[in-house]
Amino acid sequence: MSNVPACPQCTLENTYADGALMICADCGFEWAAGDADATTGVVVRDSNGNVLVAGDTVTVIKDLKVKGSSIPLKQGTVIRNIRLVEDDAEHIEGNSDKIKGLVLKTCFLRKA
Repeated sequence: MSNVPACPQCTLENTYADGALMICADCGFEWAAGDADATTGVVVRDSNGNVLVAGDTVTVIKDLKVKGSSIPLKQGTVIRNIRLVEDDAEHIEGNSDKIKGLVLKTCFLRKA
């Protein structure tokens, strides 16, 4: 048997190499074979697949209603200095110019 690592997200061993990426057949998680973030299991990606890190600037790709606020986030709104949510690859925290304390899904964001 080859020395293929277990998936860092679901910890199952049903993984395979696809070029420079490792892919888990069970949960669909993808990571680079030498990726340092793969050991923690959290690689945060935007809607285009770009890796996001704390401190990045992102742009909202569609109008979003914000719970608890009458002001929507418009397409093109810039969120600066984002923070990653621990152990959650689908959410980031940040502030816009008008709304503070946002938690946003990464599928509605694009790296600026």
